[in-house]
Amino acid sequence: MAESATGAAAPLRFSKMHGAGNDFVVLDLRGGAPEPGAELCRALADRHFGVGCDQILTVEDPLSEGAVASYRIWNADGSGSQQCGNGARCIAAWLVRDGATAGAVSFAVDSPAGRHAVWALGDGRYRIDMGRPDFEPSRIPMRGYSACQDRYVVDIHDTVIGFGAVSMGNPHAVIEVDDVDAAPLDSIAPLLQSSDAFPESANVGFAQVIGRDRIRLRVYERGVGETLACGSGACAAVAVLIRRGLIDRDVAVQLPGGELRIAWPDDAATLSMAGPAAFVFEGEWNR
Repeated sequence: MAESATGAAAPLRFSKMHGAGNDFVVLDLRGGAPEPGAELCRALADRHFGVGCDQILTVEDPLSEGAVASYRIWNADGSGSQQCGNGARCIAAWLVRDGATAGAVSFAVDSPAGRHAVWALGDGRYRIDMGRPDFEPSRIPMRGYSACQDRYVVDIHDTVIGFGAVSMGNPHAVIEVDDVDAAPLDSIAPLLQSSDAFPESANVGFAQVIGRDRIRLRVYERGVGETLACGSGACAAVAVLIRRGLIDRDVAVQLPGGELRIAWPDDAATLSMAGPAAFVFEGEWNR
Protein backbone atom coordinates (compact mmCIF):
# COMPACT_ATOMS: atom_id res chain seq x y z
CA MET A 1 0.00 0.00 0.00
CA ALA A 2 1.36 3.45 -0.90
CA GLU A 3 2.18 6.03 1.76
CA SER A 4 0.73 9.51 2.01
CA ALA A 5 2.79 12.69 2.40
CA THR A 6 2.53 12.29 6.18
CA GLY A 7 4.03 8.79 6.05
CA ALA A 8 0.73 7.05 6.83
CA ALA A 9 -0.62 4.41 4.49
CA ALA A 10 -2.62 6.10 1.74
CA PRO A 11 -6.23 4.95 1.35
CA LEU A 12 -6.68 2.08 -1.09
CA ARG A 13 -9.43 2.92 -3.57
CA PHE A 14 -11.74 0.12 -4.64
CA SER A 15 -14.95 -0.60 -6.51
CA LYS A 16 -17.55 -3.00 -5.13
CA MET A 17 -19.21 -4.96 -7.98
CA HIS A 18 -21.25 -8.08 -8.57
CA GLY A 19 -22.18 -10.38 -11.42
CA ALA A 20 -25.49 -12.16 -10.72
CA GLY A 21 -24.82 -11.80 -7.00
CA ASN A 22 -21.24 -13.13 -7.11
CA ASP A 23 -19.57 -10.08 -5.54
CA PHE A 24 -16.10 -8.59 -5.83
CA VAL A 25 -13.78 -5.88 -4.59
CA VAL A 26 -11.91 -4.49 -7.60
CA LEU A 27 -8.48 -2.86 -7.16
CA ASP A 28 -6.62 -0.91 -9.84
CA LEU A 29 -2.98 -2.06 -9.79
CA ARG A 30 -1.99 -0.80 -13.23
CA GLY A 31 1.43 0.78 -13.37
CA GLY A 32 3.02 -1.78 -11.07
CA ALA A 33 1.24 -1.22 -7.76
CA PRO A 34 1.91 -4.10 -5.32
CA GLU A 35 -0.47 -7.03 -5.22
CA PRO A 36 -2.69 -7.50 -2.17
CA GLY A 37 -1.32 -9.99 0.31
CA ALA A 38 -3.40 -12.81 1.74
CA GLU A 39 -4.03 -10.87 4.96
CA LEU A 40 -5.39 -7.85 3.08
CA CYS A 41 -7.58 -10.07 0.88
CA ARG A 42 -9.08 -11.75 3.94
CA ALA A 43 -9.68 -8.36 5.59
CA LEU A 44 -11.34 -6.88 2.51
CA ALA A 45 -13.52 -9.97 1.99
CA ASP A 46 -14.76 -10.13 5.59
CA ARG A 47 -18.49 -9.39 5.54
CA HIS A 48 -18.59 -8.15 9.13
CA PHE A 49 -15.36 -6.18 9.56
CA GLY A 50 -14.38 -5.49 5.93
CA VAL A 51 -16.02 -4.58 2.64
CA GLY A 52 -17.39 -8.08 2.06
CA CYS A 53 -16.96 -10.09 -1.12
CA ASP A 54 -16.47 -13.54 -2.60
CA GLN A 55 -13.26 -12.55 -4.41
CA ILE A 56 -10.84 -9.67 -4.90
CA LEU A 57 -10.07 -8.74 -8.52
CA THR A 58 -6.97 -6.77 -9.46
CA VAL A 59 -6.85 -4.78 -12.72
CA GLU A 60 -3.30 -4.85 -14.07
CA ASP A 61 -1.29 -4.02 -17.19
CA PRO A 62 -1.98 -6.26 -20.22
CA LEU A 63 0.07 -9.41 -20.73
CA SER A 64 -0.52 -9.90 -24.47
CA GLU A 65 -0.43 -7.60 -27.47
CA GLY A 66 -3.78 -6.01 -28.18
CA ALA A 67 -5.35 -6.72 -24.78
CA VAL A 68 -6.61 -3.66 -22.91
CA ALA A 69 -5.66 -5.01 -19.47
CA SER A 70 -5.12 -8.15 -17.42
CA TYR A 71 -6.64 -9.23 -14.15
CA ARG A 72 -6.00 -11.61 -11.30
CA ILE A 73 -8.34 -13.27 -8.82
CA TRP A 74 -7.93 -13.72 -5.06
CA ASN A 75 -10.38 -15.81 -3.06
CA ALA A 76 -11.90 -14.68 0.24
CA ASP A 77 -9.41 -16.85 2.13
CA GLY A 78 -6.47 -15.12 0.42
CA SER A 79 -5.65 -17.93 -2.01
CA GLY A 80 -5.27 -17.27 -5.73
CA SER A 81 -7.60 -18.50 -8.46
CA GLN A 82 -7.08 -19.08 -12.17
CA GLN A 83 -10.56 -18.28 -13.50
CA CYS A 84 -13.73 -16.40 -12.61
CA GLY A 85 -16.41 -15.91 -15.24
CA ASN A 86 -18.55 -13.46 -13.28
CA GLY A 87 -15.39 -11.59 -12.35
CA ALA A 88 -14.37 -11.37 -16.00
CA ARG A 89 -17.62 -9.59 -16.83
CA CYS A 90 -17.12 -7.19 -13.92
CA ILE A 91 -13.58 -6.46 -15.09
CA ALA A 92 -14.97 -5.77 -18.57
CA ALA A 93 -17.56 -3.34 -17.20
CA TRP A 94 -14.93 -1.64 -15.02
CA LEU A 95 -12.61 -1.16 -18.01
CA VAL A 96 -15.45 0.23 -20.16
CA ARG A 97 -16.37 2.75 -17.47
CA ASP A 98 -12.69 3.64 -17.02
CA GLY A 99 -12.35 4.43 -20.74
CA ALA A 100 -9.65 1.79 -21.30
CA THR A 101 -11.60 0.22 -24.18
CA ALA A 102 -11.93 3.53 -26.09
CA GLY A 103 -15.61 2.82 -26.71
CA ALA A 104 -15.03 -0.48 -28.54
CA VAL A 105 -17.89 -2.98 -28.50
CA SER A 106 -15.44 -5.88 -28.50
CA PHE A 107 -11.99 -6.11 -26.90
CA ALA A 108 -9.69 -8.58 -25.15
CA VAL A 109 -8.47 -9.03 -21.58
CA ASP A 110 -5.86 -11.36 -20.10
CA SER A 111 -6.51 -13.58 -17.09
CA PRO A 112 -4.40 -16.19 -15.29
CA ALA A 113 -6.15 -18.76 -17.51
CA GLY A 114 -5.31 -16.98 -20.79
CA ARG A 115 -6.73 -14.37 -23.15
CA HIS A 116 -10.48 -13.71 -23.37
CA ALA A 117 -12.47 -11.96 -26.05
CA VAL A 118 -15.21 -9.72 -24.63
CA TRP A 119 -18.36 -8.30 -26.24
CA ALA A 120 -20.40 -5.49 -24.68
CA LEU A 121 -24.06 -6.41 -25.22
CA GLY A 122 -25.64 -3.28 -23.74
CA ASP A 123 -27.78 -2.80 -20.63
CA GLY A 124 -24.87 -3.81 -18.39
CA ARG A 125 -24.46 -7.23 -20.00
CA TYR A 126 -21.26 -8.74 -21.40
CA ARG A 127 -20.33 -11.93 -23.23
CA ILE A 128 -16.99 -13.57 -22.47
CA ASP A 129 -15.13 -16.21 -24.48
CA MET A 130 -14.28 -18.72 -21.76
CA GLY A 131 -12.12 -21.06 -23.86
CA ARG A 132 -12.54 -24.78 -24.49
CA PRO A 133 -13.61 -27.13 -21.71
CA ASP A 134 -10.83 -29.59 -20.91
CA PHE A 135 -11.88 -33.06 -19.74
CA GLU A 136 -8.38 -34.56 -19.56
CA PRO A 137 -7.84 -35.67 -15.92
CA SER A 138 -4.20 -34.57 -15.76
CA ARG A 139 -5.15 -31.03 -16.81
CA ILE A 140 -8.17 -30.57 -14.52
CA PRO A 141 -6.12 -31.68 -12.50
CA MET A 142 -7.28 -35.01 -11.05
CA ARG A 143 -5.20 -37.72 -9.45
CA GLY A 144 -5.66 -41.46 -9.96
CA TYR A 145 -7.25 -41.41 -13.42
CA SER A 146 -5.39 -41.94 -16.70
CA ALA A 147 -8.34 -41.32 -19.04
CA CYS A 148 -11.40 -39.08 -18.92
CA GLN A 149 -14.65 -40.63 -17.77
CA ASP A 150 -18.24 -39.51 -18.11
CA ARG A 151 -18.77 -40.22 -14.42
CA TYR A 152 -16.17 -40.53 -11.69
CA VAL A 153 -16.93 -42.20 -8.38
CA VAL A 154 -15.10 -41.68 -5.09
CA ASP A 155 -15.77 -43.19 -1.67
CA ILE A 156 -14.87 -40.74 1.11
CA HIS A 157 -15.51 -41.76 4.72
CA ASP A 158 -18.12 -44.28 3.51
CA THR A 159 -19.87 -41.62 1.40
CA VAL A 160 -20.03 -42.56 -2.29
CA ILE A 161 -20.03 -39.53 -4.60
CA GLY A 162 -20.55 -39.66 -8.37
CA PHE A 163 -19.66 -36.63 -10.48
CA GLY A 164 -18.43 -35.29 -13.81
CA ALA A 165 -15.20 -33.30 -13.95
CA VAL A 166 -13.82 -30.62 -16.27
CA SER A 167 -11.42 -27.70 -16.28
CA MET A 168 -12.55 -24.24 -17.36
CA GLY A 169 -9.13 -22.87 -16.50
CA ASN A 170 -9.90 -24.01 -12.95
CA PRO A 171 -11.06 -27.43 -11.68
CA HIS A 172 -14.75 -28.31 -11.44
CA ALA A 173 -16.77 -31.27 -10.22
CA VAL A 174 -20.40 -31.43 -11.38
CA ILE A 175 -23.01 -33.49 -9.54
CA GLU A 176 -26.46 -34.06 -11.08
CA VAL A 177 -29.35 -33.78 -8.63
CA ASP A 178 -33.13 -34.08 -8.87
CA ASP A 179 -33.74 -30.99 -6.73
CA VAL A 180 -31.03 -28.36 -6.42
CA ASP A 181 -32.76 -26.79 -3.41
CA ALA A 182 -32.27 -30.03 -1.46
CA ALA A 183 -28.69 -30.63 -2.65
CA PRO A 184 -26.29 -31.43 0.24
CA LEU A 185 -23.75 -28.71 -0.54
CA ASP A 186 -22.44 -28.21 2.97
CA SER A 187 -21.73 -31.91 3.54
CA ILE A 188 -20.74 -33.29 0.11
CA ALA A 189 -18.81 -30.35 -1.39
CA PRO A 190 -16.14 -30.10 1.35
CA LEU A 191 -15.61 -33.87 1.19
CA LEU A 192 -15.02 -33.73 -2.54
CA GLN A 193 -12.83 -30.63 -2.32
CA SER A 194 -10.54 -32.35 0.18
CA SER A 195 -10.50 -35.64 -1.73
CA ASP A 196 -7.19 -37.03 -3.01
CA ALA A 197 -8.84 -36.99 -6.45
CA PHE A 198 -8.45 -33.18 -6.59
CA PRO A 199 -4.89 -32.20 -5.60
CA GLU A 200 -5.74 -28.50 -6.07
CA SER A 201 -9.27 -28.82 -4.66
CA ALA A 202 -12.24 -28.01 -6.93
CA ASN A 203 -15.35 -25.94 -7.35
CA VAL A 204 -18.31 -28.27 -6.79
CA GLY A 205 -21.54 -27.64 -8.73
CA PHE A 206 -24.93 -29.25 -8.12
CA ALA A 207 -26.99 -29.16 -11.34
CA GLN A 208 -30.67 -29.85 -11.95
CA VAL A 209 -31.87 -30.24 -15.55
CA ILE A 210 -35.16 -28.37 -16.04
CA GLY A 211 -35.35 -28.80 -19.82
CA ARG A 212 -33.19 -29.06 -22.92
CA ASP A 213 -32.56 -25.30 -22.76
CA ARG A 214 -32.46 -24.63 -19.01
CA ILE A 215 -30.76 -25.87 -15.84
CA ARG A 216 -30.61 -24.78 -12.22
CA LEU A 217 -27.27 -24.67 -10.44
CA ARG A 218 -25.71 -24.07 -7.03
CA VAL A 219 -21.92 -23.93 -6.64
CA TYR A 220 -19.67 -24.39 -3.63
CA GLU A 221 -16.43 -22.63 -4.58
CA ARG A 222 -12.98 -23.51 -3.29
CA GLY A 223 -11.65 -20.87 -0.94
CA VAL A 224 -15.08 -19.22 -0.65
CA GLY A 225 -17.98 -21.60 0.04
CA GLU A 226 -21.37 -21.35 -1.63
CA THR A 227 -21.78 -18.25 -3.80
CA LEU A 228 -24.87 -16.73 -5.39
CA ALA A 229 -23.36 -17.38 -8.82
CA CYS A 230 -20.25 -18.94 -10.36
CA GLY A 231 -19.60 -18.18 -14.02
CA SER A 232 -16.95 -20.81 -14.64
CA GLY A 233 -19.11 -23.26 -12.64
CA ALA A 234 -22.05 -22.56 -14.97
CA CYS A 235 -19.79 -23.21 -17.96
CA ALA A 236 -18.52 -26.45 -16.40
CA ALA A 237 -22.01 -27.74 -15.62
CA VAL A 238 -23.23 -27.02 -19.15
CA ALA A 239 -20.16 -28.66 -20.71
CA VAL A 240 -20.61 -31.85 -18.64
CA LEU A 241 -24.34 -32.05 -19.33
CA ILE A 242 -23.89 -31.41 -23.07
CA ARG A 243 -21.37 -34.24 -23.24
CA ARG A 244 -23.98 -36.48 -21.61
CA GLY A 245 -26.57 -35.48 -24.22
CA LEU A 246 -28.95 -34.06 -21.61
CA ILE A 247 -29.19 -30.45 -22.80
CA ASP A 248 -28.82 -28.36 -25.94
CA ARG A 249 -25.78 -26.25 -26.80
CA ASP A 250 -27.32 -22.87 -25.92
CA VAL A 251 -28.64 -22.97 -22.37
CA ALA A 252 -29.95 -20.68 -19.64
CA VAL A 253 -28.38 -21.36 -16.25
CA GLN A 254 -30.45 -20.22 -13.29
CA LEU A 255 -28.32 -19.54 -10.21
CA PRO A 256 -29.46 -18.19 -6.83
CA GLY A 257 -28.25 -14.70 -7.79
CA GLY A 258 -29.50 -14.53 -11.38
CA GLU A 259 -29.33 -16.05 -14.84
CA LEU A 260 -26.40 -16.64 -17.19
CA ARG A 261 -26.49 -17.77 -20.82
CA ILE A 262 -23.95 -20.39 -21.86
CA ALA A 263 -23.31 -21.42 -25.48
CA TRP A 264 -20.98 -24.16 -26.77
CA PRO A 265 -21.58 -24.51 -30.55
CA ASP A 266 -19.61 -27.75 -30.92
CA ASP A 267 -16.85 -29.71 -29.20
CA ALA A 268 -14.11 -27.99 -31.23
CA ALA A 269 -15.40 -24.49 -30.44
CA THR A 270 -14.82 -22.28 -27.45
CA LEU A 271 -17.58 -21.80 -24.92
CA SER A 272 -19.09 -18.38 -24.21
CA MET A 273 -20.90 -16.96 -21.21
CA ALA A 274 -23.23 -13.94 -21.18
CA GLY A 275 -24.67 -12.16 -18.18
CA PRO A 276 -24.85 -8.96 -16.15
CA ALA A 277 -22.18 -6.92 -14.39
CA ALA A 278 -23.13 -4.22 -11.90
CA PHE A 279 -21.42 -1.51 -9.85
CA VAL A 280 -22.50 -1.34 -6.20
CA PHE A 281 -20.39 1.46 -4.70
CA GLU A 282 -16.93 3.07 -4.64
CA GLY A 283 -14.84 3.32 -1.49
CA GLU A 284 -11.48 3.78 0.21
CA TRP A 285 -9.84 1.21 2.50
CA ASN A 286 -8.12 3.08 5.34
CA ARG A 287 -6.55 0.25 7.34
